[in-house]
Amino acid sequence: MTDVSESVRVYRHFREVFGGEPRVRPGRSRVRTRDESGSQPFTPGRDPKPLAATLDGLSSQLGWTGPLSQHDVLASWAEIVGDETARHSEAIAIEGGVLQVKCASTAWATQLRLMRTQLVTEIVSRFPGAGVETIRFQGPDAPTWKKGPRSVPGRGPRDTYG
Repeated sequence: MTDVSESVRVYRHFREVFGGEPRVRPGRSRVRTRDESGSQPFTPGRDPKPLAATLDGLSSQLGWTGPLSQHDVLASWAEIVGDETARHSEAIAIEGGVLQVKCASTAWATQLRLMRTQLVTEIVSRFPGAGVETIRFQGPDAPTWKKGPRSVPGRGPRDTYG
């Protein structure tokens, strides 16, 4: 027998223990063993999966389903309320379960307030993960006369715009 150094024996031992090639004993032929790790072709679980299923799994694993659903509500506002109403209103944001909608006039804001329960029901049925509980409708921003050369004393104008 040849004299094998200590370092070579340790190396071979570590290689055998930590997944290297198995040690070949003299006089024996190598027998190929079957890989039991489940990485065989044509075994169950090896079929390709659709990209949509993979992305859905990833988004739910990372906790993105709520924000993605909220974005879907904002992006499809015209489909929810109809084209005519969408021309006079815009979904701005969802904060704390409240959908913020900016309207073109106070009349449109009042009309949409009357439709609030129908709209919330539609949103909850189409986008259950969005977390929308209610809707807040805002009228247009009116100019202020609190400062400047044309400021007036007192309360100033009320709902004269819209």
